[in-house]
Parts: sequence; structure tokens; C-alpha cells
Amino acid sequence: MCSLQRNRKMKRSVPFEIFRYAAILLALGVTLIPILWMVSMAFKPIGEWSATGANLTWWPQNPTLSNFRFIFGESDSSLIVALDRTAMKPILSSLLSATFGTLIAMTAGTAAAYGLSRFGSGQNLPLALTQLRLFPPMAVMIPVMIMWAFLNLTDTWWGLALVYGIVTLPFAFWLMKTFFDDMPREIEEAGLVEGCSRWRVFTKITLPMMRAPLASAALFVFILNWSDYLIALLLTTREWVTVPVYMASLSSSMTGQLYGAKAALGLIAAIPPVIMGIAIQRHLVRGLTFGALKQ
Repeated sequence: MCSLQRNRKMKRSVPFEIFRYAAILLALGVTLIPILWMVSMAFKPIGEWSATGANLTWWPQNPTLSNFRFIFGESDSSLIVALDRTAMKPILSSLLSATFGTLIAMTAGTAAAYGLSRFGSGQNLPLALTQLRLFPPMAVMIPVMIMWAFLNLTDTWWGLALVYGIVTLPFAFWLMKTFFDDMPREIEEAGLVEGCSRWRVFTKITLPMMRAPLASAALFVFILNWSDYLIALLLTTREWVTVPVYMASLSSSMTGQLYGAKAALGLIAAIPPVIMGIAIQRHLVRGLTFGALKQ
């Protein structure tokens, strides 16, 4: 009887397994096709990425690095256009503003989350931080633009980093508060019993144990800052534009949108988050599942 029921269960599960793997393959295809298309477009010459209809191919017929050389200042006679600035400074601007914005958000968010989780101080703080994300970005950015112009912080990477830190502070705070709430208080209390100060317990016990959650939260906040377009568009004009803003400007009256150059820049823009993810991958899974199992 048991073997019969097991066989029936296996027979019923075959269609489900087929459906499950088909759904996984479909989701994988939907996710990877745009990435593969960007990679293919980045190595196509203008004659291929500007083609339409039957002339459009998935893979480059004549692979070239001209799109990469073009965005870094080398002229290309086939494009009949020259850039007024290269992609080097926008990449530097994105790196500086996203990195320092992440440091500001994670430092302030971690300190605030620890204080609220352990001491219960600032009970209205979660709601106040949440309100930063409740307003439409345009409604908040108009007064910020006026204030930043008065303080001469427009078109500077440090002014952009400060806004990034403020905007992503709620994400850092709520993520870290969840992690601190899941961490057993008994570990810290044992350190206090042994004579450690609260600051020493925080720096020598709590933070080392929170490396994985810190890495996960920092990666999430960095990606938000790195991929921002609206804030950078409003607060930068020319000197310190970021990669998304610079990418939107890659167009020509002769050829229209420079899809090959945009794909090349998009491929370069994907490198920093990938490198950061690889660097913290041993902490990433543990950080994402921190507190999932409780004793």
C-alpha cells in the first residue's frame, strides 16, 4: 500500500516538476535576455546596432571595441559625431558619490538602529525616517535644489553624496534595526558582566557579529545610490554628472541614440556592483538569512 501511494505521488509530481523547471527557465530567460543583448550590443559596430528588421542579429558579426574607445574619447569616423566629454569623470563621480553616500547612510543608520533596538530611545524615529520615503521625489527635490544652490553644493560629488546618504538612510536604518532585533542580547550582556564598557561591547562584540548583515545592507544601499538618475539629474549640470545621466546624453542628430556606446557604458557600470557582491559573497547569504532561525 505504501509503495502504491509513493508511486502515485511520484506520478503526480512529474507534471509539477516539469511546470516548475519550465517556470524557472522562463524567469531565467526574461532576466538574462536583456543582459545578453546589452553585452552583444556593446561589441557591435555602428552598422550592426543601427540595423533594423532582417539585418538585426543577436550576436555581433564583426566584434569590435570601438564603442568602448568612443566613450573614452577616441573619435570614430563611422559615427560622424564627437563627444564633448568622456565617460571617465562620470564614472568617477558615480563611484565617489555612491560610496560616500553609502558610508553616510550605513554609519548613521547603524548607530540609530542600535540605539533604538537596545535602549528604546527615539520611539518616533522610525516613523520620521519612513516619512523621507513617503513623499514623491520631485516634491522633496525642489526645496533641496534651492537649499543646495544657496550652499553652493550643486554640481559637486560631495553634495550629491550627502543627499544620497539622507535618501537611503531609511533603508539602512530599517535593515539594521531588524538585524539588531534578531541578535541575542545575552551576548552583549555577557560582555558587560565581564567589565566591558558599552562602547567596547558595540565595537568588539556586536559589530564583528554583524559583519554579514552590514555587508548585505551596504550592498543594497550602494546599488540604490549607484543606479540613481533623478537626483543626479537635478543636482548636477556638467562637471560631476553620474553614469546614468551621462548615458542618457549619448545621442546624436545624425545617428539618433548611440545604442552601442550606451551598451558599452552600461556594461562598465555593471562592474562595481558585481565586484562588491563578489567581495562580500561569503557574508551575503548569511546576512540575507540572519535571524531567520531562532532558538
